Amino acid sequence: DITISYHSPIGYKSFEIRSSITEEGKYQLISPDIATCQACLSELLDSNDRRYRYPFTNCTNCGPRFTIIEDMPYDRPKTTMRYFQMCPQCQAEYDNPLDRRFHAQPNACSECGPQVELVDNQGNQVMRNCGKGFPALRESDAIAYASQLLKEGKIVAIKGLGGFLLACDATNEVVVKTLRERKRRSSKPFAIMVADIEEAKKHCYVSAEEEQLLLSPQSPIVLMKWKEGSSVSREVAPNLAYLGVMLPYTPLHHILLRDTRLPLVMTSGNLSEEPIARDNDEALKRLSGIADYFLIHNRDIYSRYDDSVTIVERGVSQLVRRARSYAPYPITLPFKAKQVLGCGAEMKNTFCLTRDNYAFLSQHIGDMENMETLEHFDKTVSLYKRLFRIEPEIIAYDLHPDYLATTYAQELGNSGMKLIPIQHHHAHIVSCMADNGVESPVIGVAFDGTGMGMDGHIWGG
Repeated sequence: DITISYHSPIGYKSFEIRSSITEEGKYQLISPDIATCQACLSELLDSNDRRYRYPFTNCTNCGPRFTIIEDMPYDRPKTTMRYFQMCPQCQAEYDNPLDRRFHAQPNACSECGPQVELVDNQGNQVMRNCGKGFPALRESDAIAYASQLLKEGKIVAIKGLGGFLLACDATNEVVVKTLRERKRRSSKPFAIMVADIEEAKKHCYVSAEEEQLLLSPQSPIVLMKWKEGSSVSREVAPNLAYLGVMLPYTPLHHILLRDTRLPLVMTSGNLSEEPIARDNDEALKRLSGIADYFLIHNRDIYSRYDDSVTIVERGVSQLVRRARSYAPYPITLPFKAKQVLGCGAEMKNTFCLTRDNYAFLSQHIGDMENMETLEHFDKTVSLYKRLFRIEPEIIAYDLHPDYLATTYAQELGNSGMKLIPIQHHHAHIVSCMADNGVESPVIGVAFDGTGMGMDGHIWGG
């Protein structure tokens, strides 16, 4: 419908954007982190541009969002960018309504923004980019040095958008095997990152739908059929016909991939089953036995964020792991929901908070097998509750009594909230219904592995 109403002029003489006002109980949707846009990429690669090779280039169309936000409303003082005072040029862009960086909260350049540093696995500085004009000084560029180390067969931990990634030369079988041994990941596949779509086509058969996904603002890992003639070591994904491939999604990745001119393994910076390492000190402590060097920076990450994984089936993209660039954007429900926390399962956990017509599905949390993952789960629940002003009145949890997420829910129940146990496979079916807007009765079949049955026995489906 279109409704027209007429009002008298108020009498304003100018246009202005005023400071945000926090209103009790009000919330707004939050953008996920988005891959580098074409305009920022052009500046990044232009030797005459003031942001040439600056690894934190962004604008209102791209860059970090969710991973740097501590609270709403989304203003720079409530992000991890509050420590960086914009230089006059950046401030002028920020204040200009005709500039694409108008009110871009993470706006920065090499004069005023975050800097990168290369250290060894003991934390000793190898090289640092600092201050005016460093991108032009190629020989003192920490990213260029890290690229050289990767070409020499070293493993480098790289601080990304939502945590550290472990990188190595994907064509070097020896270093890929070394990474497997150090990471204690004997056979699970690694993903790779390549410089551009042409490089991706050298290693995989890429359909039109897969190409569209790779080039999308979400820039997820896409599982594609692996070519026999690919130079990527088979140790990257042992005994599999599919290879997980992504394109660079931050300026830092773009520079690194263009410098190395190699497909690089890019896998989560953790030991098997632990959450991704987020902070510099934490990464050095947890990953020093895996990585030879660390490419770090001084822009803090507030929320951990793994890479999203997708696959195209019969021309339709399916999310295998929903995280970077998708969460925390909600799924719209076909009904109005109460404020509910669904705690999720033990394996590949995500939780869900509902409010109004929205289901705020968290980013991938991981396997709930240790204290570190439980702490990550707890902190992320608190963040979502704060950002979206949700105070759950109902807690839903899996029937299995030994799941950490179930124990977490039952402890919350002690404070008076209503608890509802949900059978594992039933949860899968009704999730698919909600995701597809189906409200009529269905017969659902879920063969996803075992789940606690209604009769107290383990069911296989």
